[in-house]
Amino acid sequence: MKFLKKGEKNKETPNSTTQSHPQLKVISGSEVSGKRTQQPNPQQQQAPQQNITLPNIKYKIAVASGKGGVGKSTVATNLAISLAKIGAAVGLMDADAYGPSIPTMMGIQDKPLTSPERKLIPLVRHDIKLMSIGFMVPEEQAMIWRGPMLHSAIRQFLSDVDWGELDYLIIDLPPGTGDVALTLTQAIPLTGAVIVTTPQDVALADVRRGVAMFERLGVPILGIIENMSYFLCPHCNEKTEIFRADGGKNTSERFGVAFLGEIPLDAEVCTAGDLGVPIVAGHPASPQSAAFGAVANELNTVLQESAEEDELTIL
Repeated sequence: MKFLKKGEKNKETPNSTTQSHPQLKVISGSEVSGKRTQQPNPQQQQAPQQNITLPNIKYKIAVASGKGGVGKSTVATNLAISLAKIGAAVGLMDADAYGPSIPTMMGIQDKPLTSPERKLIPLVRHDIKLMSIGFMVPEEQAMIWRGPMLHSAIRQFLSDVDWGELDYLIIDLPPGTGDVALTLTQAIPLTGAVIVTTPQDVALADVRRGVAMFERLGVPILGIIENMSYFLCPHCNEKTEIFRADGGKNTSERFGVAFLGEIPLDAEVCTAGDLGVPIVAGHPASPQSAAFGAVANELNTVLQESAEEDELTIL
């Protein structure tokens, strides 16, 4: 596996003394394995690359948000575990190189092993196959990468990882509409994207930009998930609208996409993620876990209906 560093030639910095993965070498914050190749010129970088097909993965789903701070990684993590609980084989790829959250949320900091075919073997936690740049570099080390570096890393996390056979590959994108989303859509034929938002107007405005981006890239929007929708009192189960009601649902109706569900605001969800045992894994009987389970079931329904429509179209 090869992560190319743009800039100085193999010049170590004070931060590059960390013990490396057996098949990887930490050089100035980038992961490099095997022989180094020269950076392509700008014309070569702009040329379209052949898609990575991943034929053994049925659904390849990007989880995105128009802005940070909406709990996207929390949703992606608990959604993956919820899908596994209904019998699906699930992988979770952390595509946020600058702020990888999956190692912390899943409670695992090991380095992946390498197969005889020189592919990285995903780590497994809570029955989910995992891959993240956070497994490769120390937690305190900054990833100072330009676009081509991200492009290379994302493609290699898809093609140079032994994902095996999966029903779902959930890809946790960084917030916003930047390089990673573009690289991902150019690298693999995505089944679709799920947009995570909160009820506030400022978050919903960014959802519209995210939807517009995926539509422009030709990626179907599978639905919208509204996180932190309401506060559910742990003592009396009374539902209190903290921000506003039905913001995500109204936005989904405006764009004609599915509304996958609401996730309540609860301190236990945050605490569980910090402890490395997501709420769905640690407290499967909680109302919050039930909400994630409902979202997983709704997503599965949307995908089944989409497959039926495709069959009818072919006929």
